[in-house]
Amino acid sequence: MDCPACGAPLTIEVGPEQPLSTSLRGAVLAAEADERLEISRACWDCGWQEVRQVRVESIDTTSGDETAVERAALLHKINDELAGIESVDTLEEALATIRRHRDTEPATTGTDDATE
Repeated sequence: MDCPACGAPLTIEVGPEQPLSTSLRGAVLAAEADERLEISRACWDCGWQEVRQVRVESIDTTSGDETAVERAALLHKINDELAGIESVDTLEEALATIRRHRDTEPATTGTDDATE
């Protein structure tokens, strides 16, 4: 972010209760409902500064789809394993095995095919 007065880079600090190394993102994610955060932007070249206060009105969280989370974690592990394989023959064999396994799985029906 650049200074609106001179165009030099700005420093952003969250405080005064936060350590100097706290990022804005970290402060917002760690904030409690109804907590106020003070954000200071300052230019060290020309001396311009601005202080804003932000209040966290509420915090809503969602747990997510447990199956989707497990699937994503497994895909990540599989990709890590595949990335470590140097042999093209081994990778081709793994791909063929996956395709054979997928072809033998029972077909699943989607909700779009439901009749009234």
